[in-house]
Amino acid sequence: MRWITRPGWPGNLLALAAGGLTTLALAPFDFWPLVLVSVALFYLGLRELSPRQALARGWCYGFGLYGAGTSWIYVSIHTYGGASVLLAGLLMLLFIAAIALFFALPAWVWARWLRRNEAPLADALAFAALWLWQEAFRGWFLTGFPWLYSGYSQLDGPLAGLAPVGGVWLISFSLGLTAALLCNLHRLRARKSFLATGVVLLLAPWIAGLALKDHAWTSPSGLPLKVAAMQGNIEQSMKWDPQKLNDQLALYRDMTFRSQQADLIVWPETAVPVLKESAEGYLAMMGKFASDRGAALITGVPVREPTGRGEYRYYNGITVTGQGDGTYFKQKLVPFGEYVPLQDLLRGLISFFDLPMSDFARGPNDQALLQAKGYHIAPFICYEVVYPEFAAGLSAQSDLLLTVSNDTWFGTSIGPLQHLQMAQMRALEAGRWMIRATNNGVTALIDPFGRITVQIPQFERGVLYGEVVPMHELTPYLRWRSWPLAIVCLLLFGWALMAARIAKTV
Repeated sequence: MRWITRPGWPGNLLALAAGGLTTLALAPFDFWPLVLVSVALFYLGLRELSPRQALARGWCYGFGLYGAGTSWIYVSIHTYGGASVLLAGLLMLLFIAAIALFFALPAWVWARWLRRNEAPLADALAFAALWLWQEAFRGWFLTGFPWLYSGYSQLDGPLAGLAPVGGVWLISFSLGLTAALLCNLHRLRARKSFLATGVVLLLAPWIAGLALKDHAWTSPSGLPLKVAAMQGNIEQSMKWDPQKLNDQLALYRDMTFRSQQADLIVWPETAVPVLKESAEGYLAMMGKFASDRGAALITGVPVREPTGRGEYRYYNGITVTGQGDGTYFKQKLVPFGEYVPLQDLLRGLISFFDLPMSDFARGPNDQALLQAKGYHIAPFICYEVVYPEFAAGLSAQSDLLLTVSNDTWFGTSIGPLQHLQMAQMRALEAGRWMIRATNNGVTALIDPFGRITVQIPQFERGVLYGEVVPMHELTPYLRWRSWPLAIVCLLLFGWALMAARIAKTV
């Protein structure tokens, strides 16, 4: 225990290992109790440190978390970005070292202003607020990297019922509070007046989560719709090869022609790997086929639009044809994959900075939802589905959720399975069915409780068949978003700061 709380390299190494434990609590491992161990070790590790020492301890925790949980970045840079083993490893380490600062800053804030070892109950509440704040901050700052949130560990755990109430945020807050309270139980026992309150706060989230686990917050707004989702399993090396274009278009055409009757035919992200204007004839043919079968065809396709100054903007898009309408442009772009920060400096240095389709523009934030078979569909292209607040804004207007993706960039790593878990959480938060169509897996249908009803495994070519049900009404999270929890956290921060100031003056 002293190694954890004292400054020095033993505690920093433990923090590094504690950060890595979170990865084992998330997909595909899903051993959720480890997330409590991880958060508790982070909390204990900051108990006796100065702000400067806490800064280093927090950075070590973040390095362990991202080093273990985002190792798939190496696959993208080396295998598909053309970087050497040495260069890919160096770039990955630089990336991890940079985003580990997301934990260094809150650790410093905690040690500098918020920590109250002499008041264990208040200390635990303030820590839970800080834990939530750091997750929200790293999902927002510089467009955000909302990956590896602790709350995702509870998708199949006892706290899952809290997701429709306060989103993944409420689950993360509850985990932070639980970990801190468990660490402080021996101190609370010495203060009998606070022990009962501490036990109530400790048990309440878990009792509420279990009680609400299968509660239906939404209800059907129409009859079930039959879905046929295509998984082409096209190698990334072939994806943007002009000589392979006709083969890819023929593949999805033939898979669709041979498919069973469906109301919604869904192709994955950039299933049509050419500008929409160049594929109008092909899309019109497929739209007529879908319409004749009483279906809507939804596909990913890049789109070019004029700016009015003789130039063009390029978008990663989804379009609907047949018995549906609408085109959506992706708003949350992947750095380096879909746009290159400081591109005047970086383009041309290595092939990773010149990946195909890495010059997309951000779509406007006031776009209409897609329409298909008379229903509103909230579209999310790949990375967009990992943003809780962004997804909630579109989901609240929808009857169904749809995410299309191409996770081929991450090979056989754990990245695509983490991505799937986050999509499941969005369905649970919204209380709506989600259709997930991917190039190489996992293509799946997800019910309003976040459960996969049918799927195609990774790295297989096939057509997924199933049914989804349009839903209406709003979960508490879609109605109120994170505002109630944000207000609670601000009050807890204010309480901690004021109490610390009073303690200094006494």
